[in-house]
Amino acid sequence: MDKLSNNQLPNTNHHLPYRPGVGMMLLNRDHQVFVGRRIDTTSEAWQMPQGGIDEGESPREAARRELREEIGTDKTEIIGESRGWLTYDLPGELIPKLWGGRFRGQRQKWFALRFTGDDGDINIATDHPEFCAWQWVKIDRLPALIVSFKRDLYRAVAEEFMPLIKS
Repeated sequence: MDKLSNNQLPNTNHHLPYRPGVGMMLLNRDHQVFVGRRIDTTSEAWQMPQGGIDEGESPREAARRELREEIGTDKTEIIGESRGWLTYDLPGELIPKLWGGRFRGQRQKWFALRFTGDDGDINIATDHPEFCAWQWVKIDRLPALIVSFKRDLYRAVAEEFMPLIKS
């Protein structure tokens, strides 16, 4: 058995459900991807916008709402949707700290969106900020920027949406 450091305890909460959510790969005119640095961590944890699906809300509606809430704009058009739902498990030590300990991770529907605005339309100083900084990056940089427990999911999203970036 591999040894794990204290900050990489395995998720033994497989009895818990996944939180339903969405993720958004926002692409600019240069085919770069938006990432924001999380405001609630001291590490260099970057991620694409994502969030939960509210009761009675469709995944598409949730994606548009989450973009407005997280980056302050809805100047986008959906150009792709993941074929299926993608999941990630939280490390064991994070489960009690997130979502009241009710979920083992997230089950997400992902969307690729073209950003139709200008950089000035992005405002991460929203009513409930999640990001303290943001940048556009090449898609191949995504796995290196994200927390380790989401890397496989990000690789899958990048692979699925790569044809949209190259077109």
